[in-house]
Amino acid sequence: MVQDARLMHTPERVSLCKSEELLECALAVDFDVVYGGQTCRAFAIRFQNEVHAYVNRCAHIAMEMDARENHFFDPKGQWLMCSSHGALYEPPTGRCVGGPCRGGLIKILLSESDGVVFWHTAYNLRPLA
Repeated sequence: MVQDARLMHTPERVSLCKSEELLECALAVDFDVVYGGQTCRAFAIRFQNEVHAYVNRCAHIAMEMDARENHFFDPKGQWLMCSSHGALYEPPTGRCVGGPCRGGLIKILLSESDGVVFWHTAYNLRPLA
């Protein structure tokens, strides 16, 4: 009997940053992950006082979204924006809402406890070795 990898994985909590480093609609905190066997950049943001994280890969074309390091919000702080294609994404969900849409961003589960933000592994998402 073949076991599904998603059922075999025990999620781990990985410390990312201090809570105070993620300011509302400001610069992101970036970090490296292994997603689907590939090393990728990821980013965490704070929006409406909640923390969110995504793989730094535009859904339109698989390239990093921030031309200026850690700048993901549009000028009004309302949307996450791909600097290359202008695609717009909802900060809480990663759903594409404008521009060239082909799906949404790949979400990474975050939690916040005792002044620290953590990201959580998944069957296809791991820290660098």
